[in-house]
Amino acid sequence: MHLILGVITVLAAWRYGDWRHWQRYHHIMMFIVIGNLLYNFLTAGHFLWKLKPDFFPNHSLTEMVYTFVIFPATALMFISNYPDRPNKIIGHYARYIGVYVGVEWLFMLTDRIVYQYGWSLGWSIFFDFTMFPLLWIFHRRPLVAYGITFVLCAFYVWYFKIPVNVPVEQRN
Repeated sequence: MHLILGVITVLAAWRYGDWRHWQRYHHIMMFIVIGNLLYNFLTAGHFLWKLKPDFFPNHSLTEMVYTFVIFPATALMFISNYPDRPNKIIGHYARYIGVYVGVEWLFMLTDRIVYQYGWSLGWSIFFDFTMFPLLWIFHRRPLVAYGITFVLCAFYVWYFKIPVNVPVEQRN
């Protein structure tokens, strides 16, 4: 299922992303990659959610597809198609957030994702509602986005009691 989503995302990005001018969006694509790598680093041994592998042999390789294919392709499509007209912006956000929530809900129903340590689909929805605006903010004001990201990360670490003070090999 994860591989199929990767293929669908690549095809959608090829069709709907502005590949001709990908250099304009490269920094946003890297921002989302760094964000997912940060999640995997901070929560190693204490993942709030974990993707159950299907085609790939383990969680780490499955995460690599998301980190280096699905998320950057999504960022490219989201930013390169960002509407100029204010009356279209809410629909743009709703489309991307809806797809992310819908896919995760499907993964939850088919047992492709496991929630742990208090995380839930509700928290993922909250996360999506912050992630997509952060992509836009990063596109316009990167330092502001880094600041907001730092605050959100600190909140998640505190709220979900992520043991960042414990070496990864000693975490539950």
